[in-house]
Amino acid sequence: MSAIKQDPKQAERTTLSGEPIKALYGPEDVRDHAEDIGNPGEFPFTRGVYPSMYRGRLWTMRQFAGFGTAEETNERFRYLLDHGQTGLSTAFDMPSLMGHDSDSPRSLGEVGREGVAIDTVDDMETLFQGIDLGDVTVSMTINAPAAMMLAFYVVAAEDSGVPLDKLGGTIQADILKEYIAQKEWCFPVDPAMRLLGDMMEWSTRNMPRWHPVSISGYHIREAGATAAQELAFTLKDGFTYVEEQMARGMDVDDFAPRLSFFFNAQIDFFEEIAKYRAARRIWAREMRDTYGAKNPRSWLMRFHTQTAGVSLTAQQPLNNIIRTAIEALAGVLGGTQSLHTNSYDEALALPTEDAVRIALRTQQVIAHETGVTNTTDPLGGSYFVEALTDRMEEAAYGYFRKIDELGGMVEAVKRNYPQREIADAAFELQAKIDDGERVVVGVNRYTEGDDGDTPLLRIDPEMERKQIGRVQAVRARRDGAAVERKLAELRGAAAGEANLMPILIDCARVHATEGEMVDALQHVWGAYTESPVF
Repeated sequence: MSAIKQDPKQAERTTLSGEPIKALYGPEDVRDHAEDIGNPGEFPFTRGVYPSMYRGRLWTMRQFAGFGTAEETNERFRYLLDHGQTGLSTAFDMPSLMGHDSDSPRSLGEVGREGVAIDTVDDMETLFQGIDLGDVTVSMTINAPAAMMLAFYVVAAEDSGVPLDKLGGTIQADILKEYIAQKEWCFPVDPAMRLLGDMMEWSTRNMPRWHPVSISGYHIREAGATAAQELAFTLKDGFTYVEEQMARGMDVDDFAPRLSFFFNAQIDFFEEIAKYRAARRIWAREMRDTYGAKNPRSWLMRFHTQTAGVSLTAQQPLNNIIRTAIEALAGVLGGTQSLHTNSYDEALALPTEDAVRIALRTQQVIAHETGVTNTTDPLGGSYFVEALTDRMEEAAYGYFRKIDELGGMVEAVKRNYPQREIADAAFELQAKIDDGERVVVGVNRYTEGDDGDTPLLRIDPEMERKQIGRVQAVRARRDGAAVERKLAELRGAAAGEANLMPILIDCARVHATEGEMVDALQHVWGAYTESPVF
């Protein structure tokens, strides 16, 4: 190694996150810890959670879908299932994410624009009409009002004859990530944690195939975090949820096997693969050694991956097909259990059907044509990948120590520590792009040529008026007195300590709206105002 001469410019190269990269890696760059690498399907699962990985079963292919009303999204779901998708992933519109009904003044102009509008259990039933909920897994990306959406989903399944123990899927629900990165909240931090804890406990006891929280680094990364920050803050959120459930008296092995994760796949290929490997290793070690989990399934980190929305460019949007393919391949070689590939036009609008089909075909080409599924963890033992994995792990533990010094993740969030770290990292990366130090093809280099006209999906404004009419029609035909009684019960329960999920399900059964349930809880808990970070 000493005989290799390095160009000074090569010595200065870094990952997307700013980590220095050497020109060549060898045995001296990797720790002597064969037990920390191991074999796929064996502790600490650095090389994958299952022995055969994709030789035995491919990852679940999901495409995030949702726009307009429940009818339109139901049509898109059917289209995706007909074209080979194996799981449904639901995108909700901004009013639904923020706990507002479609006819709220605060929803004006946003209904159905960025996802599907779901106001009542009636909308949820329409969303999945003609789809067997006992036969397909469903992912729902919603956080602050996740408990209300789960209540709608449970009642919709109940009305279609599907029992709780047959429902499989995931609801994101990761509320700490909202305060850190995505900024969609309904309640102050402490009661929001209580609501998530209630949902996790109730799901553990009643829905054995359901993942009650998808601990999400995706949005942390989209906010500008480095790979190490995404890894550290996501894992620390997960450990915080474990501690919350154990404080309720739950046995860790009763709920930990159904915790799931959601990571970003950014464009720096090897850095992302190292991140996933480090994540599995840290989670397995901490669950076994720190939290005392005895069931090996509790040690497994199973995760969904989505290619990076923030890497998509409005300029020369067809380049995004290339970016998405590379990012998807990183997710696969990193051992993901589920994958969403972004559409090339998503920097401009919700994706068209043609763009969605290309995104899904990208996964299918990787699965069936590239040969990367023929052997388990083909990059295992690479000096570069293992060295990056070690470095990622060390950086994560450094963040863990700082967060513990601040009093834990909840206190760190209240004190804006992760928010400030992400803001600084985002600023540094953007400065490098602006200076041309970090090349983005078609944006700050190779900008010549005509982008042409990219066909875009346009949301008809009539959809908003249609959805407003739907929610108002539900209010007109339901038993208003029954709704008021249940909302009063919800307010009373929120002031006490009882698990809120049963009363939320009762509210859904009488056709209370999402906004009414959120308002009832805010009446007791208040709202949240963020302290800005500059």
